Amino acid sequence: MRDTDPVIVGAERFEADANARGLDVEIVEHLEAQSLAEVAQMLGVEPGEIVKTLVVKRHDGSFLFALIPGGRKVSWPKLRAAVGVNKLQRPDDEVAFGATGYRSGVTPIGSTTAWPVVADERIVGRRIAVGAGTSGRVAFVDADALVAAYGATVTDISVEESSH
Repeated sequence: MRDTDPVIVGAERFEADANARGLDVEIVEHLEAQSLAEVAQMLGVEPGEIVKTLVVKRHDGSFLFALIPGGRKVSWPKLRAAVGVNKLQRPDDEVAFGATGYRSGVTPIGSTTAWPVVADERIVGRRIAVGAGTSGRVAFVDADALVAAYGATVTDISVEESSH
């Protein structure tokens, strides 16, 4: 792999940004898993401690990150209310890559642009696992430290995923 390989670049950017923001992250390599439950079991955590980062596009073309705990999904009405807009959407993978520099392991940490972060209130006070800039890696971080490092808005922006 060359230095321009997006996997290496994403991992390096992640680690540099975590260090610059004073975030204590523990990076863990993990095997590919087929489900949230499988990842949680591999990592020895509860599913709700695995936090997915969604890239969300605003109507004005800017973006934000939404942090959603495992077992839950974004509530678009709640997120729109939290952000104070009436239109948000999930961009396609190429647009998200252009906005963040990440193809997988998406996270606010090390994004090529420091977009605003909105975190679901259920992550507060927990040690969480987030994407670490590439596939096959997660990073454990204190959710409160992550929220503080990015000046995140913390509110209720999720609903339980249906089980069917």
